[in-house]
Amino acid sequence: MNLLKLRSMLEEFYREDLGEGDLSSETLFHSQEGMITLMAKQPGVFCGEDIVRTAYAMFDASIEVDLFVKDGETVGEGQHLGTVKGRMKDLLQGERVILNLIQRMSGIAKETAEAVKAVEGSGARICDTRKTTPGLRMLEKYAVRVGGGYNHRFGLYDAVMLKDNHIAFAGSITKAVETIRSATGHMVKIEVEIETEEQLIEAVASHVDVIMFDNCTPEEIKEWMRHVPAGIITEASGGIPREMLKDYAWTGIDYISLGYLTHSVAALDISARVDIRKDEQTHGNS
Repeated sequence: MNLLKLRSMLEEFYREDLGEGDLSSETLFHSQEGMITLMAKQPGVFCGEDIVRTAYAMFDASIEVDLFVKDGETVGEGQHLGTVKGRMKDLLQGERVILNLIQRMSGIAKETAEAVKAVEGSGARICDTRKTTPGLRMLEKYAVRVGGGYNHRFGLYDAVMLKDNHIAFAGSITKAVETIRSATGHMVKIEVEIETEEQLIEAVASHVDVIMFDNCTPEEIKEWMRHVPAGIITEASGGIPREMLKDYAWTGIDYISLGYLTHSVAALDISARVDIRKDEQTHGNS
């Protein structure tokens, strides 16, 4: 993960949350010390080491962060994930943004790990899409990698992906690929989305780098794969449900891209128990 970009993102998140300051903590606490204990309230896969360390260091470099798990490790219900010690007002001001991010990232890592397990042994790889939360793409795609998945393109800038609208405007797959290839360098990969066997044959003849079988059934993919030479990467996509991952994985496909890994994933429930050292009172997170 790019830590400079992460710090910049966190600064923006805290500007949104803190505004002119924390009315509650800055009024009640001054130099009081305390400790936060992070705990998983359900089983899953942890993701967010850099979030916890970088965020709290922005408040005070002397804050002690002691994490008991690493990114990608499986966690159980009730498991303590780590502790953070420092001034109470710093701990509380940093808490909510950190929890929001690591809960979402851990949820993505868990969902990805489950998808990877579903296709185990097939040779197919699970990857994400661009259906990410605006502003959080770097973090969400990192979480996919932590869960054992792979990243598709990061944006419109790092690879060509020709969809039905592009092809319709160009007149054909052949014309679209020729136009793109003449305008881009040899380092740019070209992926074409197909929905019929005829389109597949045309894409192969155009010597594209990647062919996406969009909204095709496992039976269609398995049958049509005979047209695809070894040098072309294949991908299945298009609302593939969890229960059908195994069916798609054993068609001979190279990648299965899943939008739900990031666009509708459930956050992993993680709590922060706050202990104030002065009076040993305990408060729940809010």
